[in-house]
Amino acid sequence: MAASIMNNRQPIAAVQQFFANPVRLLAPMEGLSDPLMRQILTQIAHDLGRPYDWSVSEFIRVTQHLLPAHVFYRYVPELHHDAKTACGTPIHIQLLGSDAKLMAENAAYACELGAPAIDINFGCPAKSVNNHRGGSVLLDEPAVLYEIISAVRQSVPAHIPVSAKIRLGYTDTSKMDDIRAAIADSGADWLTIHARTKTQGYKPPAYWDKIQSFNTLTIPVIANGEIWTAEQAQSCMQQSGTSHLMLGRGAVTRPDLVTRIDTNHSEKNNDADNTDSVLSWQALIPHQIDFLHGEAKNDIVLIGRYKQWLAMLTKGYSEAQALWQDIKREKDKATIIHALKNSTH
Repeated sequence: MAASIMNNRQPIAAVQQFFANPVRLLAPMEGLSDPLMRQILTQIAHDLGRPYDWSVSEFIRVTQHLLPAHVFYRYVPELHHDAKTACGTPIHIQLLGSDAKLMAENAAYACELGAPAIDINFGCPAKSVNNHRGGSVLLDEPAVLYEIISAVRQSVPAHIPVSAKIRLGYTDTSKMDDIRAAIADSGADWLTIHARTKTQGYKPPAYWDKIQSFNTLTIPVIANGEIWTAEQAQSCMQQSGTSHLMLGRGAVTRPDLVTRIDTNHSEKNNDADNTDSVLSWQALIPHQIDFLHGEAKNDIVLIGRYKQWLAMLTKGYSEAQALWQDIKREKDKATIIHALKNSTH
């Protein structure tokens, strides 16, 4: 493998400023963490006093050409506002593809449009993505990981970080050493690891201890996967050997999770009956109403997205379980909002 990319790399001291304290990131989740969901979740975290350090966009797929500006703006409308949500949370742009030259060109253009950082997706387990040689399937080709990351690193301004998000492997973990070596030589500024292989998907458990071996890298490592409670976050940090976390579905299910982690709130019941709850169902209602007044192609799409979120909230709030039974077949937004306002015990 070629020598490490250093000529256009983010200065180490500047990267360390991003990680002066343990970072908490909102994960990119295809079909879930769209701009509206990002806005709501980052606002909640901000209001609770522990904002996310940054969020990563859903992946933007790079295939055959340089993408036009409107594609970047569709996925990341925050680019119109200094690449930040309304509450000031920065949004990093994630790209997915297998052509190093095209990935580099699109990354450079994203930076021209205002991207504060570029993240590269090597973790998506979706068959439709993997079958087109994108996402986690590239973990079977560590040399390609190196080529893509290094090409992107060389193409974007030195002050803009480039990171990568991976899993432990594709079908198994047999190539972890090669993956680690590829990352080490690529010029990546930090690495996020979902602690499962593609084959393991999202099925519990996550193998946080296997992240340990990546801590030999000279760059920060962020742990991700199966973090639903503050207790699990503590276990993840202990087993992985890193204090940096990316929160995904757990943050959607309990929007106060990031605050719970850093304020050591009790997780005895982990539902609305928990007297140590940081964000009560009553306090969450206005945010849900804001969601239902958000931008979408039409109300049908918006209601569908809200029901997706509500179904996830049932894992964290008993009130959500009752509301879900009341409105799961409802198609009128006003009726749903009325039911939501009257959903407290």
